[in-house]
Amino acid sequence: MLTRRHIRVKVLQSIYAYNQRENPNINSQEKFLHHSIDQMLDLYLLMLQLLVALQHQAESFLSRSQKKHLATALEKNPSRIFVDNKLLNLIASNTTFIDIIEKKKLDYWQLDGEYVNIIFNELRQLDWYQQYLLKSETTFKDDKDFVLKLYKEVIAPNEKLYEYLEDKRLTWLDDFPIVNTAIVKMLSKLSEKNASSLLVPALYKNDEDREYAIQLFRKVVLNESKLNAQIEGKTPNWDQERIADIDLIILKMGIAEFLYFPSIPVRATINEYLEVSKEYSTPKSSIFVNGILDKIVKEYTESGDLNKIGRGLQ
Repeated sequence: MLTRRHIRVKVLQSIYAYNQRENPNINSQEKFLHHSIDQMLDLYLLMLQLLVALQHQAESFLSRSQKKHLATALEKNPSRIFVDNKLLNLIASNTTFIDIIEKKKLDYWQLDGEYVNIIFNELRQLDWYQQYLLKSETTFKDDKDFVLKLYKEVIAPNEKLYEYLEDKRLTWLDDFPIVNTAIVKMLSKLSEKNASSLLVPALYKNDEDREYAIQLFRKVVLNESKLNAQIEGKTPNWDQERIADIDLIILKMGIAEFLYFPSIPVRATINEYLEVSKEYSTPKSSIFVNGILDKIVKEYTESGDLNKIGRGLQ
């Protein structure tokens, strides 16, 4: 689920937190880095569970409507198209999904059902939802298209849900866009054949990415003085005290990748940190970061300090 850019952002956040502490402890901060990354999977599972909870909410709504003393004909015989949504049934019945939800005790929507109700009531007001309910039957593709629209247009942009997640776990604020993208991609590919392998993804693509997260954090923290020295003199109009904290960390991370990660291409490093700076720092940071990293690469190339092998040569 995690890309290298996501890992870089998590490491950036951890280094920033480490630098803000009065008595920083590298082992404690490294544990927090792992914990923060692991929590992304919790959020991913929670958002999938929300889809299933909405389906259950719809079923409860139908049941209540049918029991009304003066129920209308439509309320007595309501559409079950959403309740019987094939893709949501596939998720809800998947044993891998059920087991991990129980193992992690992610029962948030049972405890905080008012948020499910808020989203369901918003959904009920939408014309395209009502049009969906009018269908006499649906294909798996129809149901998938509906769920994707539901997620992208109702769940992902919901401000009350965003506030709720912020209150639950602060690290989820930055994770939310990443998780939303991962869920939309997964739902687009989901089928009865691949549900067991696709529904609950591994956090890391491979062991190399897991090790990369640890090593990037440690290389930057443990080589603080050396990395600072590489930046000195490269910013003629700025002393280090005037460089934004985030920009300084981004520069150190980029330089660390030049020096200590021979398999990562230089251009990949620069491009990734430009994108990170655009999202997490000031409007002009990307220009500043690009200029400094380019200058350092040229110097390393001339001095022979740029030791790249394999993919890193590309």
